[in-house]
Amino acid sequence: MRSALRLAQGAKQAASNATAGGETYALPGPYAWRNPAVAGPSSGRLAERPIAVKDNISYAGAPTTCSSRILEGYTPPYTATCVQRVVDEGAHILGKTKMDEFGMGSENTHMPEGWGPVPNPSGPAGEARSVGGSSGGSAAAVAEGSAWAALGTDTGGSVRLPASFCGVVGLKPSYGMISRYGVVSYADSLDCVGVLGSTIDVVEEVFGVLSAPDGRDMTCATAETRERAAEIAASAPGSLDGLRIGLPVQTHVEGAYQIPRPLLEHLKSQGAELVPVDIPALRLSLPAYYVLATAEAASNLGRFGGSWWGSSWERARDDDSGMARRRRIRSQGFGHEVRKRILAGTHALTADAFNNSYLKALALQRGLKKQYADVFALPHPARGEGTVRGVHVLLHPTAIGPAPRLHDDGTGEDARFQYLQDVLTTGASLAGLPAMSVPASRVGGWPVGVSVVGQWGTEDVVFRAGRGIEEWAKASGSS
Repeated sequence: MRSALRLAQGAKQAASNATAGGETYALPGPYAWRNPAVAGPSSGRLAERPIAVKDNISYAGAPTTCSSRILEGYTPPYTATCVQRVVDEGAHILGKTKMDEFGMGSENTHMPEGWGPVPNPSGPAGEARSVGGSSGGSAAAVAEGSAWAALGTDTGGSVRLPASFCGVVGLKPSYGMISRYGVVSYADSLDCVGVLGSTIDVVEEVFGVLSAPDGRDMTCATAETRERAAEIAASAPGSLDGLRIGLPVQTHVEGAYQIPRPLLEHLKSQGAELVPVDIPALRLSLPAYYVLATAEAASNLGRFGGSWWGSSWERARDDDSGMARRRRIRSQGFGHEVRKRILAGTHALTADAFNNSYLKALALQRGLKKQYADVFALPHPARGEGTVRGVHVLLHPTAIGPAPRLHDDGTGEDARFQYLQDVLTTGASLAGLPAMSVPASRVGGWPVGVSVVGQWGTEDVVFRAGRGIEEWAKASGSS
């Protein structure tokens, strides 16, 4: 108990120091907090590269609020492994970027009044469009050119959607490839630290620094598993020539954005084979994702009651006691979207809904993993599946269209439309597969990306395929 009290007191003092030393959420643009003491000359693989960090990733001495009032003023006394690794390689941390509260949102509009939204810098002037969520601030920081790269998190599309909307590259790695130590959890079985950059080369360079075992994260892949995955990836073609690219029929959504035909023709001209593939469980991946993610969120966010984290402990009243105080703090501290998802997740875990909701979602997730395994030529490094005439990667649109419009009051589209934004990204999340959004074209002047999905641990193959798309987009002026 004494150690917990000391930790809370230390965090409170650190928050005071950080607020005194740097600007906070009133900032316009993508940053929630700007680092007042960016380091000088440095050495390493990322020497002096400016990198932005999403506000749910801990950085000692900097506020980490997850865009939530309940964590307002909180500063962690430790640094996340992913941040420490880029710092150790000489990177300069520019600041913390704005996000949807606790990672729950696809338009970067779910945050306290006055904290956002972040303007999208990637389209025609005068049009207010969403940067996407929940890692929208990180994508915007890269798109506007202030950050060379940015760290985000991706649970069901939260790196890839902003990348598509802002015209940058965004990677969700294989689950367990990058340590989650120091990342505030939304849904532990789905959360991944992702990387955003202006090019695939940038993203690959940062990924190379971050992809390593970490004993502080028990879900992080071991060195042996990584070595096996690297051997499998090396067995795939080294270029587009001979690469088999699967086009999932379930990702062809009527009336939604489609992969440009000239891009497909370019891939074929470079020797790639395009193969339609059937993954039936993809049709139900969106509802399954929301059942599982909200159930885990309801459990994870149960720890936030104002006792140890954030400034809410200072708002206690004399008549506060027990559950009444906890209800008041959580009602005031959590935003509407977070409260809604907590309620949905709590319902999924009740006796009435557990069998018909949660267990069915888990069963669909297992079936989806099996169906992905059946279409890939490369085997999973731990399970050994693989199909002789399977594909090396999958290709499909990242989003159903370009960035959605923002209303005059800064709000986004209605909740159903926002949930629908994840329809093309949740499949790879449920299966734990690497997926990367690459800018491919523009619609009405706004960028739209396509996603390359690979077998677990084969990020190298995803990068190779993605470069073919990137080269075509730059040569054609489409990106």
